Amino acid sequence: MKASLPYKYITSVKNGKQYVVFDFKDKVGKRKRKWVSTGLPEKCTKKSLNEAVEEIVAEFAEQWNNNQVVLSINRKNDSDAESDENIIVNNELNSFFSDWLTAIKANSARTTFQCYKRNAERFVKYMAVHYPDVTLADLNHTHIQAYLNHKMDEGVKGSTVKQYYLALHSAFAYAVKMEMLTQHPMDKMSVPRADRHEAVFYNVDELNELFEVFKGHKLELIVHIAAYYGLRRCEILGLKWDSIDFKKGTITIERKVVSDYDESGQPKLFVETRLKTNSTRRTLPLIPHIRDMLLEKKDMDKHHKKLCGKDYITEFEGFVCCDPYGKLISPNTVTHDFHQVIKKNGMKMLRFHDLRHSCASLLLANDIPMKAIQEWLGHATFNITANLYSHLEYHAKVTSAETIARVLSGKKEDAPTNTKETAPEEASKKSNSRKKKKDTPADKSQTAAV
Repeated sequence: MKASLPYKYITSVKNGKQYVVFDFKDKVGKRKRKWVSTGLPEKCTKKSLNEAVEEIVAEFAEQWNNNQVVLSINRKNDSDAESDENIIVNNELNSFFSDWLTAIKANSARTTFQCYKRNAERFVKYMAVHYPDVTLADLNHTHIQAYLNHKMDEGVKGSTVKQYYLALHSAFAYAVKMEMLTQHPMDKMSVPRADRHEAVFYNVDELNELFEVFKGHKLELIVHIAAYYGLRRCEILGLKWDSIDFKKGTITIERKVVSDYDESGQPKLFVETRLKTNSTRRTLPLIPHIRDMLLEKKDMDKHHKKLCGKDYITEFEGFVCCDPYGKLISPNTVTHDFHQVIKKNGMKMLRFHDLRHSCASLLLANDIPMKAIQEWLGHATFNITANLYSHLEYHAKVTSAETIARVLSGKKEDAPTNTKETAPEEASKKSNSRKKKKDTPADKSQTAAV
């Protein structure tokens, strides 16, 4: 901060961009803050940054001298500048979180790092508003609990608040490790309870309808893979032709594609081999229907490449999910187009990710064990799978009821049970799905190899 002036300013980085942050008092003595974008990325030359800062400070000084307390400083790319002028960031806390993020970046997946970064920014902003004078050393569990309670009061889901908790816990564990703190400020706190999430899904008939409406669409193959294998969006987009062994009949999930911003602040697709967990990296049997679709796609790619000639995009050559011009389909395109197509065709509104749940529900309805489904979906632990889908294991509950009734009554035959009114929809679809000769995700013969 420049202390010789009636106002102070520093340079700060947020969302990958350089800002000048002014700290001043208005006419009634109230402290205010103004963020002004330099229009430069985080990694820029010192010369260009200094020039931008000088220009912004000069304009600020002119407005200050004319008693115009910096209500508008127009800079290029200033659309994402903060409007919360009343917030004065605690520079010590901000610096600490910046150090922590730098320390964990190399060993964190891109999406995980961005999540931690956003969580840190939220907490620093909250502390600046509610506890502006609290330093890192002063921080204790009451401040953090107040923050989490504040988020719950705002209507944030319990599962999201749990993520806030885990990010902060990791940050302060780093502070203890580096001897910035003598004691972890969250030792007296309990992990927030996440809301129980009951998955939403399509049944067999709805999936077959979905396949019909996506015929000929650029997402057709992506939708089929999601329904048959339950792959995550990023995993499908990360598939390359060398991940598929047509001779051995296997498909391997070993990379993912995520959206982020490059050093210039422009959106970009990044290919990562660091997956969510070790269980995420898995090899599965190649389902005949998907094999046929892949071979057809491979032939079409060759045809499109020949038609486009030198205009064909080769940056993503080798990836399965490219459009006719060779451009890799982005995660946002998948989400947007999927939503638009099902809305246009009047289908039940689901997220693309719910095709993963649809796959799991059909496997359960066809008596595939929960452990096998965990491995099929690539969940890190059995508990994750059980927590998501245990409410669908109705057949196991019916069998348990019949068994205990038979044992206690001394009968050899199964005790009659009335499941007609209470069985969930997917259980009632079971017999129909088995009768179908169509190649659907519920085809038990194709999933038995799990």
